[in-house]
Amino acid sequence: MSAVGTDAPVLAALDEAPLAGAAPPAVPPNKEVRSTVWRAFWTSRLLVLFAGVFGTLEIRKAGGSWRFDPSHLTDPYHTYFANLLIGPFVRWDSVWYLVIAKQGYGLPSALEPVQARAAFFPLYPMLIHAGAWIVGSDLIAGILISLISFAIALALLYRLTYMEFGREIAQVTVTLLAFAPFSFYFSAVYTESLFLALTLGAVYCARTDRWAFAAILAMLAAAARNSGVLLIVLLALMFLYGPRASTAPLSRWALENKPRRWREPRSWLPKYKLTPSAAWLLVIPIGLLAYMGYLWSAGGTPFLTFNVETFWNHQFVGPFTGTWDGIVAAWDGLRQIHHGVGPPIYFKIEAGDSLSNAGINTMWFAFVVLGIIAVIGAFRRLPFAYAVFALLSLLVPLSSPVVPAPFSSMPRYELVVFPLFIWGGYYLVKKKMVGIGIGAMATMLGFFTMMFTTWRFIG
Repeated sequence: MSAVGTDAPVLAALDEAPLAGAAPPAVPPNKEVRSTVWRAFWTSRLLVLFAGVFGTLEIRKAGGSWRFDPSHLTDPYHTYFANLLIGPFVRWDSVWYLVIAKQGYGLPSALEPVQARAAFFPLYPMLIHAGAWIVGSDLIAGILISLISFAIALALLYRLTYMEFGREIAQVTVTLLAFAPFSFYFSAVYTESLFLALTLGAVYCARTDRWAFAAILAMLAAAARNSGVLLIVLLALMFLYGPRASTAPLSRWALENKPRRWREPRSWLPKYKLTPSAAWLLVIPIGLLAYMGYLWSAGGTPFLTFNVETFWNHQFVGPFTGTWDGIVAAWDGLRQIHHGVGPPIYFKIEAGDSLSNAGINTMWFAFVVLGIIAVIGAFRRLPFAYAVFALLSLLVPLSSPVVPAPFSSMPRYELVVFPLFIWGGYYLVKKKMVGIGIGAMATMLGFFTMMFTTWRFIG
């Protein structure tokens, strides 16, 4: 495809969707977005609610679960039925967010459990605190923020995927995310929904060349989660290489040369001009820097949020080095499952029931393998910027594994890496496995929701 005489062929080639054929319309109809999102939203959340309630009634809470919530923040009501209904929404880390929303970070306390609050970034508990003024409850405010953010994230994901791949893959991608095995976190008092909504909002604004809004949303994401600052890499790559709106000014190289695949050396030259709008990207780290400044002014240290990761057993071991530790844990888990109840205990670092630990480590390993496959698929089918963001998002947890359980919480970390789900939607459509794939996801979602609601740690 030659660019001689006109820029239109170059623009078409640069903005061409990864699927073969004509590029899809840029903007989906609003009615289509609303109907798809609403269907995925209410059906998946109803499944989460029913599975959580059923799990509590039939499996019952794990013994000793009261130790993780001594103040009863996750069952504050006087009736069993009310506490039963909110169970699927508040467990584990929800307690920490509710405590911070009520009490703040408690600095300059030297007590280790108090300082451990610094690992939780401030935007979400701040919104909970503000929302409680309106609804009269921190817990209800947290649930509403998560649910509203999740609906917004689904709508943005649909629009973004539609722009790259068209209607069918957009619909499947949204459904896949809504019924992902760990998507119960999207309605829980956790940061997943808020962070994903801010991330997708930033990417969608960048995709449509609204860089001021993109940078502000990315800045807020950096104040919501420690990995939010990675958005500066994603947005910088989008600014230079796309995907961007067709009206973005092309660089001289893009105008004078035939478009090439990103794997070819010359394709690494920027496709778009560096304009003053790029300066907005410097706003993104402010979210992280503001939180570090607060910790310092409150009597801690600027790096307290990173230092307290040792309280949570996270230890930096080098880029992707934790992958090997996780493989060892999964292999020992398979050996334990084959052998049965110990002795011998093959994975001795982790305390507790050996068979339960074996099953969880093996399950986490399976999700890591799926994530790596999806990253590879993203590099093959998705825009380069999206694929790099997916790789970096896995790099962070795989470089700082949890010592007793290296792949701990990996399915939750993968949940907010949107390129993994776009590629998953593309793959299911291409292989004509949509029904099987979504059905399997929904089945696992029900099972893991029951485990989460009954205080059984699964990540």
